[in-house]
Order: sequence, then C-alpha cells, then structure tokens
Amino acid sequence: MKKKVIPVLLLILILSVVYAEYSFGVLAFAGFDNKGLEVKQVTHRLGNADTTSSVSVDHTVWDGLLKAHVDAKGVVNYGGLIQDKAKLDDYLEFLAAHVPDDAWSVQEQLAYYINLYNAATVKLILDHYPVQSIQDVPRTWAVPFIKIGAKEFSLGALEHSLLRKMNEPRIHFAINCASKSCPDLWNSAYTAAHLDTQLDRATRRFLNSDKNHITEDRLELSKIFQWFKGDFNDGDLIGFLDPYVGFNISSSAEIEFRPYDWSLNGSW
Repeated sequence: MKKKVIPVLLLILILSVVYAEYSFGVLAFAGFDNKGLEVKQVTHRLGNADTTSSVSVDHTVWDGLLKAHVDAKGVVNYGGLIQDKAKLDDYLEFLAAHVPDDAWSVQEQLAYYINLYNAATVKLILDHYPVQSIQDVPRTWAVPFIKIGAKEFSLGALEHSLLRKMNEPRIHFAINCASKSCPDLWNSAYTAAHLDTQLDRATRRFLNSDKNHITEDRLELSKIFQWFKGDFNDGDLIGFLDPYVGFNISSSAEIEFRPYDWSLNGSW
C-alpha cells in the first residue's frame, strides 16, 4: 500500500508545482530567471553610493505621461492613457534598447527598473482594457512581455529576480501594481539624480497613508510587510519603521496585516 501512495503523492506534488508556475510564476518569484542581467546591490545608504555611470537614461516621456494622466493622489486616468498608448509603447521600446550593465550606477539601474515596472504594469492594464482589477488578467505576474534587449521578463521576474535583488527595500513603495492597496503611482518619473530623496518620500507617503495605521503600541500594516517581511531590516519591521514614523514603537507592539484591495487604482 505504501509503495502505491508515494508515487501518487509525488505526482500530486509535481502537478501542484506545474500549476503554480503556470498560474503565478513561482520560479520567477524564487529568483531563478534574471537571465544574466546586471543587478547591482545597494550597500549601506543609497545616497552615499557611487553615482559614476556610463549612461543617463532619459525618462522624460514617462514623466510626461504620468503628469498628464495621474493625479496628486495617485488616481490613474486609464481612459486618457489609452489615448496615449503609442507614446507608452515607444517609451518601453526605448527602455528595451538600453540594457543595464556593470558600467551603470546603482541609482541609474534602480530608476530604470522601477520606471520599467510601473510603465509595464500600465501597459498590461491597457492591453486588457477594460478590467476592474489587475487580477482579471490571466497569469498576471507570470507572462513574459517586458523586453530588455533580446530578453523578455514577466512582472514577477522583474520584481523578484531583479528589483528585490538590489537590496533596497524602499522599492516596495515605488513600484505600483495598479491596485488601490498598492503604494501610489506617482505623477512623476524616478530619476537617478534624485532617487534617494524620491524613495524616502514614497516610503513616508505610504506609511502615513490610510493603507497603514501606526501607533506606539499597535501596527496595522499593509500586507506588503507580511509578504516581503525579510526585505525590511532582515524581518525587523519595527526597526525599519521607527526612522519614518517620528516616534519610538514599542518592541511589544501588536502587529496586524490589513486586507488587500486589488480593485483598479483609477477609472476608464
């Protein structure tokens, strides 16, 4: 009997992995497919990192699209963006033609990957017009459609195999998943020259938004802090949060994670 059970369990396990990979891109999330692209790591503080770079990527087109179609509260006018879809496609083609390498500064790489993620997410929504949630898109995080050079990446791979590998936890407050519980999509592009300040501002804005409620004795946090806990000060959430909230959080503070609203962060 035991000899029959083991192969069945093994088959179930294999089928589960195949289904999970098909549906969610588990292998991409695990970081197994950065496809050899260069990802520098932030050491110590980004503001103190070497800014020497062989290239300066122009994100002006993306900045203009954001200013035209995203308001100060991060609400996205997808109806307006679809009218400008050709400009968005041109910007993504421009990024695809500029492949990050070791000669880029870490700031230049981070700004590139953050803007690429956000622009690609908007493209995904527009390509599946109309949708009420990014979760309406089949295999949202697993389908490779983001071009960098001759290679294609999924949103999952871009986030987990590239951005998270760069050791800068504040990227979680800069990238946007087109949902109401996500950090706001800013109405300006990220740039290498101002990246440290921009990431700090994005972090403070998110922590002080209605997506979190933080007091000295109780933390009601976005699920981002649950999903990616290890990215924040090696899992010490209080240690990560303290510098941003303006008061000392008790080491015994209760922690609760809020439900995530995946409805679209804008309208048609």
